[in-house]
Formats: sequence, structure tokens, C-alpha cells
Amino acid sequence: MARLILFPVPIGATDPNTTLPSYNREVLNTCRTFIVENIRTARRNLKTMGYTHPIDDVTFLELNEHTDTTEIAHYLDPIAQGENVGLMSEAGLPCVADPGSIITAMAQRSGIEILPLVGPSSIMLALMASGFNGQNFAFNGYPPIDERGRTAMLRTLEQHIHRDNQTQIFIEAPYRNDQLLHFLALHLQPITRICVACDLTLPTQYIRTRMARQWLHDPPELHKRPTIFLIYK
Repeated sequence: MARLILFPVPIGATDPNTTLPSYNREVLNTCRTFIVENIRTARRNLKTMGYTHPIDDVTFLELNEHTDTTEIAHYLDPIAQGENVGLMSEAGLPCVADPGSIITAMAQRSGIEILPLVGPSSIMLALMASGFNGQNFAFNGYPPIDERGRTAMLRTLEQHIHRDNQTQIFIEAPYRNDQLLHFLALHLQPITRICVACDLTLPTQYIRTRMARQWLHDPPELHKRPTIFLIYK
């Protein structure tokens, strides 16, 4: 039976053997159609992940913020014809902080079998290493850009930390990482802990947890480096 297969991809320029099981490569080569955010990145990831078929013979269907939702209605048609369809994120796991959930929702409504594969998630890796509560946590996406909205968000997240014993996780555009860490250090309660997890799975990986005010002294250089931020009591 043909399926929608969710393919994780490496989250950094590292050997995929360190983060992806060999079984993923076997299943990868059963697909000739892939739903992707960016075709150029997807072509590169397929080559890196050991795809053996000619890339020029692959059908790529784009799904990103520019995609007209009326265009995706037929993205899963090859499955009805007995062909597997692959879904890949730009980095990490499909459908987690990723638009691919639109496709899995379509598949669920149509009764299509979905095969999620094992791979790296920067969110989960950061949570694992943070020392924070891993039984109750929330991923909040990107914080507001304006100071007022960002401050209000932090107040709400700190309430969840203390009321619900819930770890709070978020990300920022890489070129604003340094500004965000400074803002967190200044505006969170001094005893609130911040974990910074940067360049996960790469040789330059940096993961450290400190109290908010401590991050005002000798902060790491995070500019344009993929980073996860976590806060907890």
C-alpha cells in the first residue's frame, strides 16, 4: 500500500549517519515525488541522505508561505496511483514548526497511511539537555518583535512555568538571537533559568543553562546560528 512518508533531514551540515537511521535511506528510495519547502534545499538533502535515483527524474511539489492553498489539493494524488509520496522539512522533523502539517491533515482526512520516520529535532534535543521539565512543556514558536508584545509574552510564559510547572520553548530568527538573549536576561525574573541550545548536532554545538541575570555576563555569540531558547523556574 502506498503511503505518505515523513522524512526527517539533518539539522546541520553534518554526516547524516550520525542523526538518521539507515532504514530511512531504504525508504527514501521508494519515493519519486517529494513535498518540500524549498526545491534547491530538498535536492541537496536528497543527495546528502543517500538518494540513489536521478534527481532530475524527481517531482518536487513546493509547500511554503507562498504556496496557494488551492494548488495542494492534488499533492497526494500519486498515492492513489500506488506511489509513495515523501514529505520533507527544511531542517529536522516534518510537521513540527513546519507547514507540512497541512499535508498530514489532508492524508488523515483521506484515510491515507502515514509513516513518520525517526530523525533529529532541535526542540527535543534542547529539552533533553536543558535540565528542565520534560513531562510538561510547550513550544511557542517565534516571540513578538515589538518590545511591548515580547514583554507581555514573557510574563505569560513565566506564569505557565510557575502555575503549571511547564517548560517554555521558543525560537528566533537567527540574526536576532543575540538581541533576544539580552532581552530575556533583562526582563525575566532574575531566578528564572534560561537554556540556550545552539548549533545542535554540529561540532560547534553549545548548550548551557543559567539564571536570567547571569546571561548578561559573557554571553555566547549567537548571531546567525540556529538556536533554541528554553525557560523554566
